[in-house]
Amino acid sequence: MQKKFYITAAIPYVNAPPHIGHALEFIQVDVVARYHKLLGDKVTALTGGDENALKNVQAAEKAGVPTQEFVDKNAQLFLDLTKKLNTPFDVFQKGTSPSHFKSSQELWNLCLKKGDIYKKNYEGLYCVGCETFYPEDELNEKGECFEHPGKKLDKVSEVNYFFKLSFYQKQLIYLISNDKLKIYPEFRKNEVLSFLKEPLHDISISRSNKRAKNWGVPVPNDPTQRMYVWFDALNIYRSGVDEKTWPADLHIIGKGIIRFHTIYWPAFLLSAGLDLPKAVMAHGYLTVDGQKMSKSLGNVVNPFDLIKKYGVDAVRYYLLREIPSADDGNYSEKRMNEVYSSDLANELGNLVMRITTLAEKDRLEIVSTSHYSLATSHLFDNFQFNLILENIWRNIKILNKQTDDFAPWKKTSQERKEFLTKSLNEINQVGFELQPFLPETAEKILKATTGKIRKILPLFPRL
Repeated sequence: MQKKFYITAAIPYVNAPPHIGHALEFIQVDVVARYHKLLGDKVTALTGGDENALKNVQAAEKAGVPTQEFVDKNAQLFLDLTKKLNTPFDVFQKGTSPSHFKSSQELWNLCLKKGDIYKKNYEGLYCVGCETFYPEDELNEKGECFEHPGKKLDKVSEVNYFFKLSFYQKQLIYLISNDKLKIYPEFRKNEVLSFLKEPLHDISISRSNKRAKNWGVPVPNDPTQRMYVWFDALNIYRSGVDEKTWPADLHIIGKGIIRFHTIYWPAFLLSAGLDLPKAVMAHGYLTVDGQKMSKSLGNVVNPFDLIKKYGVDAVRYYLLREIPSADDGNYSEKRMNEVYSSDLANELGNLVMRITTLAEKDRLEIVSTSHYSLATSHLFDNFQFNLILENIWRNIKILNKQTDDFAPWKKTSQERKEFLTKSLNEINQVGFELQPFLPETAEKILKATTGKIRKILPLFPRL
C-alpha cells in the first residue's frame, strides 16, 4: 500500500504578480514532492491564492477594478507560474472558492463550540502588509513593523472576535519541544520556543465589515463581521483536500510567517479537535544584488522573464544550488550567467555530450542500476538541496577530469569501451539524482544513457 505524503507551499497574497521569491518556494516544494514520488509515495502537493486579505482590496481599489476580478487575474498568474516552473501542483485552492468558505466557517464553529472564541472591544496597531496586529514592543524604534519599515501602521478600535491563544501555550511548547510538530531547521524551532517563553496573548480573529470593506469569509451568525485573513487563509491547507489526505506532512513557508504556522495554526486545530500538520520547513528571504526586492528600487525580478531567457531547469538550478534551503540568499544576474555557462553548459552539458558521442560510435548499451545513497537520502530528509547539488557537481567535475586525463579517443577499442561503460553508468547516476531538481534535463540524460546509447544535443545551449 502506498504511503501518503501531503506537502504544501505557503498560500501567497495575490495583491501583486508573483516574483522570484515565490518561484523559490514553489521549486522547493516540487523537489520534495518529486523525491517522494521516486520513493513510491502517493503525493499530493497544494498551493493556492490568499484572496481575502485587506491588502488585496486596497490593491484592487488602486487599480480601479472590482476585487474579485483583481484577485482572479493575479491568482491565474501564480497558477501560470507553477506550470512554467514545471512544478505541477495537484491542487490550487482559491481563498474565494465556495468550498473554502464552507470549510472555514466549519472550523470557526468548532472553535466556538470549544469555547475558545469570544467577543470584545479592541484597540491596536494593525499592519496591512502582514495582516496582523502588533504590540508596541514588537515594533522598531519608529513604531513600524520590522517586515515593512517605512509603512505607517493603522490605529484600529472596534469590536472583534478573539481566540483564546493563551490557553494553548503549554501544549504548543510540549508539541514543538518533542517534535510532535517538527520545525526545520533547528534554529527556527529554537526561535519559536523562545517566543513561546513569553506570555501568549489572545488574538483578534475577525474584523468589522466596514474595515474589511465587505470582503472575506463571513463570520457565522454575525453579519457585521468577516474572518481575520490568517484564520481563513491557513485553512486553505485543509479546505483544498479531503479528510484522507489531511494532515499535511510538510508545510514549506518563508521565515516571516513561521509564527502563524507553528503557533496560530496548530492552536486553531487543537481547539477544533483536528489533526496537526507533522512538520514545517521555513526558508529564508531572497535579495537581489544584496538588496531587498522593492518596487521603489525597481529590482523585483520577474520569474517569467528568467525562464524565457535561461530555460526552466537553469532557473531551478540557480535557486536550488545558490540559495541555502533555510537561510537568506541572493539573486544576481551576473552570477546567473556564470552558473549557466560554467556549471550547466560547460561542466554538465559538455560531459554528457562528449561521452554519449563516443559511446554512440562504439554502439554501447547500458542497463541502469542508479539509486539514492543513504547520505543523499539524509540530506533530502533535512531539505539540504544545495548540498545535494554540490555533491552531484563534485562528481561531475571528477568525471570531466577523468575524461580529460584518460583521453578515450586515443585508446584501444577495448580500453575505450571499459572507460565509457563506467562513465555512462556514473552519468546515468547523475541523471537519476537530478530528477527532482532538473526534471527535463534529467529525463534527457537518462534517455541517452539507458539501453542503446544515443548522442545527446547540448543540454544548455550557449546564450
